[in-house]
Amino acid sequence: MELIGPTSQSFVSQRLRLHYVDWGRLRPDGSVKPTLVLVHGGKDHCRSWDWTALALRDEWHVVALDHRGHGDSDWVSDGVYQVQDMVYDLAQLVHQLGAGPVTIISHSMGGNVALRYAGIYPEMVRRIVAIEGLGPSPKLLAEQEQQPFPVRAREWIEKKRRASGRSVRKYATIEDAFARMIEENNYLTEDQARHLTVHGVNRNEDGTFSWKFDPHLNVWAIGASEQVCVETMWAAITCPTLLLYGANSWASNPAKDGRISHFRDAQVIEFENAGHWLHHDQFDRFMSTVNAFLSADR
Repeated sequence: MELIGPTSQSFVSQRLRLHYVDWGRLRPDGSVKPTLVLVHGGKDHCRSWDWTALALRDEWHVVALDHRGHGDSDWVSDGVYQVQDMVYDLAQLVHQLGAGPVTIISHSMGGNVALRYAGIYPEMVRRIVAIEGLGPSPKLLAEQEQQPFPVRAREWIEKKRRASGRSVRKYATIEDAFARMIEENNYLTEDQARHLTVHGVNRNEDGTFSWKFDPHLNVWAIGASEQVCVETMWAAITCPTLLLYGANSWASNPAKDGRISHFRDAQVIEFENAGHWLHHDQFDRFMSTVNAFLSADR
């Protein structure tokens, strides 16, 4: 009997046990499908890709990662999360799968991670889709740079101190967590929000529910401006690149703010009536767009 859902797997990266789900490597005739890695965004989890995975699993070996500090992956002991460590995690996953070159679909923070990986290992990526994955806009970055680094460092310390003293938020019922999910993205259908909630919470010993992600993910590590390095990684990507944006999102469209110029072979498509989670908000159009983009590899 064919499995309806994925199998849960794990691998080790920098002494952390990280979780991923695998939707099946072989076709019915025993041949191996090309590998497609799904990389979720911040405070999300691998099962948020289930609809995408179900639509693509017949033609692709779909693997969806839980980032460190997310889903069913380990939290870091010091509560400090850095993008480059997540890039290492993705590189480690692909290495251990022994599946490169791979195709990647990514969202938000996951897009930031995946695009860096594609620039560091251009020979390991066939095609990449990044949904709002370029990070802060040039305007926002310029505003941040106007603030002296010691001031930003002091703010980071204060935020970390507050985060370390904050208890994990508890919801009395899963319906309360479900309501919070709907509040976070009112484009979601009830079925979508319930699925994301069920796979996104753990039940506590006292019977309450809490989100699986580490609360320290609300405070990211800071450093001297690395934007030039990031742009260099974007420029090193050699595969076809698709950048997707929601017209009603907070994210800045790279076709309008100039960042598209850093890519060799990229196109930008904007989705009307969609926000930051456009792959949920406009799923049918998203899948049609992705299938057309990926069809050259099938």
